Amino acid sequence: MKLKQPNAQGKRAGRSGRLVQARDRIREERLFIRRAVVSFIFVALGLSALVGRLVYLQVFNHQYFTTLSENNRVSLQPLPPTRGLIYDRNGVLLAENRPSHRLEIVPEQVDDIDATLQRLSTYITISESDLRRFRRLVGRSSPYVGTPLRFGLSDAEVARLAVNLHRMPGVNIKADLSRRYPLEAVAGHILGYVGRIDERELKTIDTSQYSGTTHIGKTGIEKTYEDILHGEVGYQQVETNAQGRVLRVLSKTPPVPGKNLYLTIDIEFQRAAELALGDYTGAIVALDPRNGDVLALVSMPNYDPNPFVNGIDYASYKALNTSPDRPLFNRALYGAYPPGSTIKPMMV
Repeated sequence: MKLKQPNAQGKRAGRSGRLVQARDRIREERLFIRRAVVSFIFVALGLSALVGRLVYLQVFNHQYFTTLSENNRVSLQPLPPTRGLIYDRNGVLLAENRPSHRLEIVPEQVDDIDATLQRLSTYITISESDLRRFRRLVGRSSPYVGTPLRFGLSDAEVARLAVNLHRMPGVNIKADLSRRYPLEAVAGHILGYVGRIDERELKTIDTSQYSGTTHIGKTGIEKTYEDILHGEVGYQQVETNAQGRVLRVLSKTPPVPGKNLYLTIDIEFQRAAELALGDYTGAIVALDPRNGDVLALVSMPNYDPNPFVNGIDYASYKALNTSPDRPLFNRALYGAYPPGSTIKPMMV
């Protein structure tokens, strides 16, 4: 059997096809090289921009971002001063400071404040007035500073909260000193009371001198001698972790405690004068004729200032404020009475 030899035309067609394939392959290789070069240029430009930005941040702006980082982990915390005590002329204690605890929340460290408040309410009692005051304070305070939610926590409440704090970032229990009047209603009008700083007072006080302080003198001696009793705020610079927990104290300027006051009042005279008035409405003032010292200054009926310190409840305040006997009114200082026969010596 004889094989048929390909003719010349077929040979030319085969060579032509191979040439076309070779040219296509060369074109594809050139196209690939061009695309690779363009891609490399874009990658190189991107890397150059990234390296340039890194050099800008790490070299040229190193000091700026170092300072910014330090500010984020180092904070200045106020240290409230201890309020001065009040004594009578014989050294009997009339106003003291008792150890107490308050509950604070740092808004910046809390993801969901409403959920946190709801959880806290399962451990302790939180009144509507507590919630209103807390939301008002959050709106006008720095989110990085603890905002008080509850004052005067009992030992049982502190214990319940302490074992659950790890579940609530940003919630802290702070040791505090709470004002207390050991003789209760005795000399209540004279001493007055301290209370939480309100919005009106924030506009008139030097806020730098009340940083970390929640109370101020409202009436009586507590208000009149506020500058002496309050003291001076201290500060400490602390290093904190990402959760805001204090790691160490870097520096500290201790607060200056308030000065103690000694009144001219003799508390035994005061008590005797109050007992003498009994259930009557009126006032008694006893002076030392030798030097004019006020030994007793009584207004009856009187009231116990202790409930006002951490916020008296509405029902109790309404009962005092609407009572026809007006126990909140200081008759010895502000009452107007006919002089009677006391004017006769001046008429003779």
